[in-house]
Amino acid sequence: MMLALGMFVFMRQTLPYQTIQRDAEYRWPSNSRVGKRDAFQFLGVGEEKITLAGVLYPELTGGRMTMTTIRLMAEEGRAWPLLDGTGMIYGMYVINSVSDTGSVFFSDGTARKIDFTLTLTRVDPSLAALYGDIGKQAETLIGKAGDMAKKLPGMMGMG
Repeated sequence: MMLALGMFVFMRQTLPYQTIQRDAEYRWPSNSRVGKRDAFQFLGVGEEKITLAGVLYPELTGGRMTMTTIRLMAEEGRAWPLLDGTGMIYGMYVINSVSDTGSVFFSDGTARKIDFTLTLTRVDPSLAALYGDIGKQAETLIGKAGDMAKKLPGMMGMG
């Protein structure tokens, strides 16, 4: 697995990309000052986009059906979790654009080669907001485990 967007897995048999470009913006507006350099203020994180590009050879890799699956996901208008093959979580992404160009055709007009580009935009505020505070989750689990340990003797008829 190269990457997973929701339940769609990018791999050689589906949509193997050859390039991945990740762009993140950070907002720093400026205020003009007399006799001094402009003053800058950090307003926060801007858009984060990922662009995947590659070439499909339907005889070896995914093809028209794979591109249709991605288009159907985009038409749902949902955000999908994005993670890579190492387990790194990128966040929740929407599909902004899907582009493909067919060339080198069979006699029936089916493309032997499909160049594609897929653009994704991150829509979650942050991974911490998405998954919550892991420390608080751990405290809650420890508390629940302690409560269960206290109830266990009574449940086993020992209390």
